[in-house]
Amino acid sequence: MEWTKITDIILISSIVILGLFAVLGLIQWISRKSIKKVDKQLLWMILPVVLLAITYLVCDKVLTPERFSFMPTRPDGSGEPSFPSTHVMVVATIFFCVSAALPKYIKSKLALALIDIVMFALASITATGRILSEKHSYIDVIGAVAFAFIFYEIYYFCIHRKKAKKEPENE
Repeated sequence: MEWTKITDIILISSIVILGLFAVLGLIQWISRKSIKKVDKQLLWMILPVVLLAITYLVCDKVLTPERFSFMPTRPDGSGEPSFPSTHVMVVATIFFCVSAALPKYIKSKLALALIDIVMFALASITATGRILSEKHSYIDVIGAVAFAFIFYEIYYFCIHRKKAKKEPENE
């Protein structure tokens, strides 16, 4: 099997995992009869997805190599935009966010560690595969991981922020 197909399968698998979290959120919304009662880990997962979409649109559709000569093209000579690697950015973002969300649903530290190892391995295979298939350079992959990490940090902040306590008024 060639690297492009392997990375496509991992990308689709990560999107399916994200879809499962979306379905869980939808089930909670319906059964709890309020979007405010949906677990914040599920509710905030939409934010990194929106950030992914915006980044993809800006980098792939606006900052094209035809418009901006400093934007890199794919190493395979196709002339297509290559920065950042969308496959790596999506897979890493989803896996980072899933890793942050899972402790709410899985209490076993061993199970969480094993899942993290599998997700890290799959993300690493995706990054390596995109370089070996000559779809991306290492800079494209590093950029994708950097974006994914930023999206994860924003997500992590949102799910761990504390609500400000309302102070009683002195009368």
